[in-house]
Amino acid sequence: MNVRIRSFRTADEDAVVALWEQTGLTRPWNDPRADIRRKLTVQPELFLVAVDGDAVVGSVMAGYDGRRGWLYYLASAPSHRGQGIGRALVAEAERLLEAMGCPKVQLMVRPDNASARGFYDALGYVSFETWATGRRLIVDGPGGPA
Repeated sequence: MNVRIRSFRTADEDAVVALWEQTGLTRPWNDPRADIRRKLTVQPELFLVAVDGDAVVGSVMAGYDGRRGWLYYLASAPSHRGQGIGRALVAEAERLLEAMGCPKVQLMVRPDNASARGFYDALGYVSFETWATGRRLIVDGPGGPA
């Protein structure tokens, strides 16, 4: 594998948004460009991309709130699936979080996304019952949940 992981750069924005759209991570009520701008103001070092040459082929956005870490926008390009890119991105995000003193990491997966659930199961993530709720403070787009 000739893929390397590095921090997101502003020049990556179009490619990252295209990757998220290609992999079904975007929703009309979440503006991905606004999410990127917001992330760049808080722990930007936890926004990672996987690149093959100059091409962005993976991403993960992580964060740490002082109690737990979170993973968002994990994606690998369909053309590069099966090469361990997702695993490598998660491992690097976990490494960075642990170096910050983060004791655990969590993420949310939509219930109908069986492939993502299987992926995280294989990485040792454990599903648990919780009631997820949210409220929008800034509206990016029409409709949708928080």
